[in-house]
Amino acid sequence: MLAFIRKHPIGVGSGAVVAVLGLAWLAFGYFGVHTLFVDDVVDEAGPTFDTPPAAAAAPAEADTSTATVQAEATAAAPATDTPTEAPEPAAPDQTTASEPTTTTAPPPTTTPAEPQILTEYEGVFESDAHPTAGNAVVLGNGTGQRFLRFENFETDNGPDLNVYLVNSSTGDVSDYIDLGDLKGNIGDQNYEIPADVDLDVYDQVVIWCVRFSVGFGDAQLAAV
Repeated sequence: MLAFIRKHPIGVGSGAVVAVLGLAWLAFGYFGVHTLFVDDVVDEAGPTFDTPPAAAAAPAEADTSTATVQAEATAAAPATDTPTEAPEPAAPDQTTASEPTTTTAPPPTTTPAEPQILTEYEGVFESDAHPTAGNAVVLGNGTGQRFLRFENFETDNGPDLNVYLVNSSTGDVSDYIDLGDLKGNIGDQNYEIPADVDLDVYDQVVIWCVRFSVGFGDAQLAAV
């Protein structure tokens, strides 16, 4: 083998160069360039909250006690000009008062409170290093749980794309909250926001390419 290399140094060297170039293409060309032309499309429905909103105040409890209606022994007859015969005397053991009747009110009904999901913050994506469009909204239901949702979202695909909440006052991405990998470069998608994140500080959404340290697009959030 050594003798073959000594006799064919140029051929062996060329083969090594080709191998290195092949690995470089696999590492950077395919994963870094080819993904730009392959879309990952998602279509997530609205987020599902773990805890329902506080129940609405229950209606006033109806009185479920038995209402006893006492019928009058005799009803007052309206005055009339036509004489009527006097009623026959009742037998000694016959009662003239009707028996009391009872009515029971139906039990109260309570309608479960429907989850009320509100938009707390919103922003519009703008392009940075790559064309990016769509809306970013923060949805909450009053329990403290919040989701960042992309709607009508679209950007270029690429390697190692993550969703960052960035403190825009720094002017860079040195102070950020990583919400995880971008689920798709096209389509609606949801990302849960940690409960302790102050969105008045981390007020910018950035689609960040970790591998090449570049932002694809961003959206500035504003309270609604």
